[in-house]
Amino acid sequence: MEEAVEIINPINYPDWNKLIINSPDGTFFHSSNWARVLNESYKYIPMYFMLLGNDGLKILIPFMEIRSILTGCKGVSLPFTDYCQPIVDKGVSLQDLLKQVMNCGRKRGWKTIEIRGGKSPLNGALPYSFFYRHSLDFSQNEEHIFSCFRDSTKRNIKKAISEGVEVRMCTSLESIKYFYNLNCMTRKEHGLPPQPYRFFEKVYKFIISRNLGFVALASYKNKIIAGSIFFHFGNKAIYKYGASDRDYQHLRANNLVMWEAIKWYCKSNYKNFCFGRTEPENQGLRQFKNGWGAKEDIICYYRYDLKNDTFKAEDKSLSTHNFYNKMFKKTPIFMLRIVGSLLYRHIG
Repeated sequence: MEEAVEIINPINYPDWNKLIINSPDGTFFHSSNWARVLNESYKYIPMYFMLLGNDGLKILIPFMEIRSILTGCKGVSLPFTDYCQPIVDKGVSLQDLLKQVMNCGRKRGWKTIEIRGGKSPLNGALPYSFFYRHSLDFSQNEEHIFSCFRDSTKRNIKKAISEGVEVRMCTSLESIKYFYNLNCMTRKEHGLPPQPYRFFEKVYKFIISRNLGFVALASYKNKIIAGSIFFHFGNKAIYKYGASDRDYQHLRANNLVMWEAIKWYCKSNYKNFCFGRTEPENQGLRQFKNGWGAKEDIICYYRYDLKNDTFKAEDKSLSTHNFYNKMFKKTPIFMLRIVGSLLYRHIG
């Protein structure tokens, strides 16, 4: 017999973060802080399917309902999130829970449901897409961690230091603004519009200002040339966003930013550091992350078509993406900001 789950909103659920921290599989992305950022930035509706036991969470699949005039209505677990694998206790059937999710989704008019991370949600289900994930175990001290880096990574860190690059950890709204300006430059180089500024304001309000993350900024001769945003929750940390000024790429500031963050987390007794997800086609970024002695694994995304009752296969056509990438690379930054503020809520 199926156990009926609750559908809750973690934003107003008492002591939600304590439930997540006490779960071995809980991550920052399961937290109420991340839910608030997504909800207030893009007006997504939190719908977290949960079953509680005597010892805490037995099952959790967090969804955001996205209602869009461009892309339709769907449930995503979770939008703009590297991974958010279902939390499933031993002896509990994920398949039974998914049936309840699907029934709810059909009633609410969802076209699809998407699960980011975890094992195959149903027997024989093939992933819609996959990404690489890299993570460091902090069971050793920072000297040992450094010794495991690729030689080129060590050289790049030393080069940045010798060139006079300096890194500071920041928790101010001003540091978010510095990062956002760099992020706009970097997104344009990649042929993508930047996320709306209001999104980073919410990151500051609900994450950075609440001691769940920081901005690491690298400067050279008093000019900010690179930056990254890191989140942490419980004893786990994750690198979420990075950006830099291409004119100063030869100084290897990104390497020093990453190393200073790793040292900070190591000294602060965190147990695990994740470099986030990497697209399979981005081999340059994959090589960069492999240079830190990190363990590599694969994150699978699954997308279920509720109308046709089947898991969707990956769309491998890149022609449309390539067209937009080329167009955005030629678009002025002020116009890309407008595009990002208009489109992002539809593509989560």
